[in-house]
Amino acid sequence: MYSERLDDKYSTITAEIQELADECVKNSTIDTSLYKKYEVNRGLRDLNGNGVLTGLTEISGIYAFDIDPETGEKMPAAGRLYYRGVNINDIVKGFVKEKRFGFEEVTYLLIFGKLPTKEQLSSFNELLAEYRTLPPSFVRDIIMKAPSMDMMNSLARGVLTLHSYDNRPNDTSIPNVLRQCLLLTAVFPLLAVYGYQASRHYHYRDSLYIHIPKPELSTAENILHMLRPDSHYTELEARLLDLALVLHAEHGGGNNSTFTTHVVSSSGTDTYSAIAAALGSLKGPKHGGANIKVVQMFDDMKACITDWNDEEQIRTYLKKLLHGEAFDKSGLIYGMGHAVYSLSDPRAEIFKKFVENLAKEKNREAEYKLYASVERIAAEIIAEERKIYKGVSANIDFYSGFVYSMLDLPLELYTPIFAIARMAGWSAHRIEELINAGKIIRPAYKDVADLCDYVPIAER
Repeated sequence: MYSERLDDKYSTITAEIQELADECVKNSTIDTSLYKKYEVNRGLRDLNGNGVLTGLTEISGIYAFDIDPETGEKMPAAGRLYYRGVNINDIVKGFVKEKRFGFEEVTYLLIFGKLPTKEQLSSFNELLAEYRTLPPSFVRDIIMKAPSMDMMNSLARGVLTLHSYDNRPNDTSIPNVLRQCLLLTAVFPLLAVYGYQASRHYHYRDSLYIHIPKPELSTAENILHMLRPDSHYTELEARLLDLALVLHAEHGGGNNSTFTTHVVSSSGTDTYSAIAAALGSLKGPKHGGANIKVVQMFDDMKACITDWNDEEQIRTYLKKLLHGEAFDKSGLIYGMGHAVYSLSDPRAEIFKKFVENLAKEKNREAEYKLYASVERIAAEIIAEERKIYKGVSANIDFYSGFVYSMLDLPLELYTPIFAIARMAGWSAHRIEELINAGKIIRPAYKDVADLCDYVPIAER
């Protein structure tokens, strides 16, 4: 009997566990009216959706409103995103115009607080290339043993294991933390792609490909080089992936995984533990996994709609989504709306300008038109049927999943690629937290349980 339970404990929810789970729900459900009574902002957001101020940062800024100069009231406006005070639109225009890859430049900007000179960027690229290697036998001993089918868990395991290969793992001095952050920034693509290749080989019997990164290639180019069996990719593909990395690199200190980085770093723990915690946050479908939902939603939509140009069919399907009658019955139109932005998400606006060109190269123009139609119609329907205090628009997840599918990236790597990009922002925020080290971050929770007497076990 014991051996059977031992075998089952990793997968089976027994009647005993279900009964205990019911007790958890019964005795841990809080009356929602108490949140309003005690003025507790759930999710650290007030009733108007504004975030509760929990810290200061110089790394990035998100703006979705303008202030009326006469009344002082907030007015919804086109979204703006700044990296270290520089508008993201200007950053993208800069490296696109000069036909350069931008992710490494953005990483430098976020971590060091200034745009690099040509010489500084060249030296930084060389440093990342030098760090872009794993310890001897790491692929064989760690990645290829018991490969996970979940790439975010595989990535987190790799990060935590690298702690064992570091001779100064717990040193939180700024030079050492910087070294660790740059190392992880460089090896994240290897951990993600090699983890995926190992998983496909052992779980699905696919051929195993382990391509060594090339020092002369950018991060985006190396991802495609290591992922594809023949290492072939077009310039447009590499530049679109690079753009995705740039737009995902940072998004303020309040997003869940970056706030996690601040909270965990404030405890004084090591870099590997802080980044593993951030990965655990990003893995959640409410955070980093949203673009997967967008792609799956569109797959279901295409199966249900006979004519992609028929706006009435699209409208009917979107209404079913909102009413919880289609796809996953969640009542959500994935990729629409954002916690901060109102009229537009600047990242989505930038992405959209380049997506059409890739759609043409991939002969998926009809699908691009469907996305564009859904973006327009969904905003109208949500405004009609839901009380929206700040407007609703497509967010970056709306188009990023489509881009990844056109790049033939597997669904399993969508969120890890987000992590590869966001490692730049996490690094900057961890270093900022340590430089400005104050108290450990410890918000308050109010106890609302009724007081009761201890009852001897014989009398229960």
